[in-house]
Amino acid sequence: MTATTTAPIAATPVRSTHRPSARLRAWATRAPLLPALVFMIAVTQLPFVATLVISFFDWNALYPKARHFTGLDNYQQVLTDADLRHSVWTTVLLTVTVVLVSLVLGLALALLLDRRFRGRGVVRTLLIAPFLVVPVAAALLWKHVLYNPEYGLLNGLLHYVGGPQPDWISRTPLLAVEASLVWQWTPFMMLILLAGLQSRDHEQLEAARVDGANDWQIFRHLTLPHLRRYLELGALLGSIYIVQNFDAVFTITSGGLGTANLPYTVYQSFYQAHENGLASAAGVLVVIGSIVIATFALRVVSSLFREEVSRA
Repeated sequence: MTATTTAPIAATPVRSTHRPSARLRAWATRAPLLPALVFMIAVTQLPFVATLVISFFDWNALYPKARHFTGLDNYQQVLTDADLRHSVWTTVLLTVTVVLVSLVLGLALALLLDRRFRGRGVVRTLLIAPFLVVPVAAALLWKHVLYNPEYGLLNGLLHYVGGPQPDWISRTPLLAVEASLVWQWTPFMMLILLAGLQSRDHEQLEAARVDGANDWQIFRHLTLPHLRRYLELGALLGSIYIVQNFDAVFTITSGGLGTANLPYTVYQSFYQAHENGLASAAGVLVVIGSIVIATFALRVVSSLFREEVSRA
């Protein structure tokens, strides 16, 4: 018998195939965002939690040792006190009036800018300008340049034609605040509706004209239904900002003459009456209302995105 020998098989080096897990890669991707997340929580969420806690206490800054837990009493007072209820009603009236008038004027301007004419770019820039003005500066502009009974532009024009010289802020205080806000928010509505007009199906419009439809019929049956989502978006976004408006009320009327809205009432309760608990409860109600409106706004935005994707 012959002995057979087998040569030893050389061991092949095993390469390390260790790769970072999917979870580790995900954390590595999110790591640069963590400082921004921590900053956002520290700046927005922690103060809101503190405000929520304070809203359950009877807490006057002038008598810090007398504070005690009261549960929902502050919220009940906000909803039942006559002055606070009036501020809630003023907030609703101010928001609804400004949003509706701004939408109507913004739609008219958007329809104008949707047409081609010489100088359209310049006109568009001038119409957008009021929205770019700082809110306090816009309120000061209306208070002193337009409304002032002695040297204001409105009384100057009335004096030129021999008309009366009214004190606009004293006679129509809420209307004075609303006019300044409408002037500032109409360009915002115009931009949203102009984007909606430019997204229309032009072939459908041409087919309607070929079939003999006039401008009013095209607007009523084609343009207006197409703009429904954009009108809803403008109304919701405008409501979110205007319901929290403080600058115009504080600057033009200082909350007097029945123009104090809920944000100004929060300011009065906190900085003037030093009622921290009551002001916190009113502020929480403002935040809750804004969140409800923002939820509807996000739904409208998501539906618009779905419509655009389906068209593409």
